[in-house]
Amino acid sequence: MPYCRIRDIDLWFERAGEGAPLLAISGSRGDLRRSPNLLESPLARSFDLLAYDQRGLGRTSKPDKPYLMADFADDAAGLLDTVGWERARVVGVSFGGMVALELALRYPHRITRLALCCTSPGGEGGSSYPVHLLQGLRPHERARVMVSISDTRCDADWAEANPEKYEELIRRFDDNRFAQEPGHKAGTTRLLEARRQHDTWERLGEIRCPVFICGGRYDGIALPSSQERMASRIPGAMLRMYEGGHLFIWQDSSAFAEIVEFLRE
Repeated sequence: MPYCRIRDIDLWFERAGEGAPLLAISGSRGDLRRSPNLLESPLARSFDLLAYDQRGLGRTSKPDKPYLMADFADDAAGLLDTVGWERARVVGVSFGGMVALELALRYPHRITRLALCCTSPGGEGGSSYPVHLLQGLRPHERARVMVSISDTRCDADWAEANPEKYEELIRRFDDNRFAQEPGHKAGTTRLLEARRQHDTWERLGEIRCPVFICGGRYDGIALPSSQERMASRIPGAMLRMYEGGHLFIWQDSSAFAEIVEFLRE
């Protein structure tokens, strides 16, 4: 079974594809049992893609104690050690992008190229939407809020004009099939507490590897303005905005192609 022991947790990981090593770090709903995930993306056709469930998520351990963003970065570095990768390309999506920033700052010698998708630097650079505030809502109501902020085009008028598409999105965000698993609530809560503390803004100038920042024009979670500030702060960073919201990598067919192109260089 694809488990490895990293510090205080048993971490679930999977690999797909062939090519240069690429570590994929997923978001705060990341669970490799959910579809689509990055193992099913074009990345797996171009790289030796390594993906995993972060602490508090999926089949990885969910200790009920405070998590720090540094813990998530150290977990990622530990996974690289486990598979024997001294250096790798890294792609981080949403919360995974925050972890990737911490990884790049704590272990700069281990990252050759870094793609940051729909994420935020925190601090004066801007934080992503405070989704921890939604945890007290009923699942269906939380799903409605998530739809509206994930893509700002999905307002009340759009929902009324596109009822089937709207309900499909609600079902996607209302997918709570793993909620009864041991530690699920504690793990999610602890992760979101760490997310709330994320702030790399003052340290971004220390990043030296090539960086590609990409986001969705209609993202209400990781705002376009945060992408612009982040790009201005990281030396030599490239910035590209796509036609979509927080899920732009699945909405705009050109996104994965350009991410792959950047990471291949």
